[in-house]
Amino acid sequence: MSDRARVGAAPAAKDDGCVHHLAARAARPRDRADLGHDRVTGMLADLRRTLLDRYGTSGEGRLDSSRRAAKRLVVPVRFHVLHSGRQGGLSKKAVKRQISTLNAAYGGKKGGVDTRVRFRLKSSDWTNSAAWFYHPEHYERPIKRRLRKGGRGTLNVFTAAVGTDVLGFSTFPEWYRRDPRMDGVVIDYRSLPHGSFTQFNRGYTAVHEIGHWLGLMHTFEGGCTPPGDGVADTPYEAEPAQACPRSRDTCPQRGRDPVHNFMDYAHDACMRGFTAGQRSLIRDSWAAYRAKGHGRHRVDLGTREASAARTVGGAR
Repeated sequence: MSDRARVGAAPAAKDDGCVHHLAARAARPRDRADLGHDRVTGMLADLRRTLLDRYGTSGEGRLDSSRRAAKRLVVPVRFHVLHSGRQGGLSKKAVKRQISTLNAAYGGKKGGVDTRVRFRLKSSDWTNSAAWFYHPEHYERPIKRRLRKGGRGTLNVFTAAVGTDVLGFSTFPEWYRRDPRMDGVVIDYRSLPHGSFTQFNRGYTAVHEIGHWLGLMHTFEGGCTPPGDGVADTPYEAEPAQACPRSRDTCPQRGRDPVHNFMDYAHDACMRGFTAGQRSLIRDSWAAYRAKGHGRHRVDLGTREASAARTVGGAR
């Protein structure tokens, strides 16, 4: 998860997932998904091991050429609106607008590649609870236990007053097997399209958090230290982008910072798209953790051992 900037009234976020922090109006972080080097390398290694176990290969090129990974992925969405009376009571139109924003962003309509991921609203519901609405992190477990629907391939989105410290938070696909009932994404209702969070009201907090749910890390993960975010075509980035920088280069490795990437922390107006490498990582993560039919499918394709975790997103 990631964090964006202080707005509204909510408890401080714990730094154990993906949350966007909100601190000066011009420097809002998005979530709590800053993972740390050891956790990132462990997650990338687990992804390779899982792909090898399920498909006999850990290379995204080989997976993308298969029938399983090549066709469009349509994700069913269960949308849960938490509110306190009229506060936070989003309309059906607002929910549908957020789904449209997701499809445009993941379809490459704002810039970047088409990830071939689409979202279909399966259901929406409204829960009137002041405690849940104002303190979604504190009550995250009972909220999800009560409202969450579907299996590993169903996206559950919850809206509430997430933030003084973050705009949203998400689980990663690897975590599903450990605690399925906690799977899902929570975003601040004011970050939806036409919401009241200045600079963060185009619906891209949901785009960002769902990126984590699909397996993507922050572009600035680990700073200039390998493996970064595990994606070859998102250049290393020393720190999150704030506001909307025109261009910058904060690491000695090749490439300018991906400040316009949806997995950075810039203002919504600055965010434009995903990369081909991120698309591959999404497909790999889905195949490993969210696709149906878990079980071994061993094929000797001459792949390297799973310990070479850095190659998940391709060589940099």
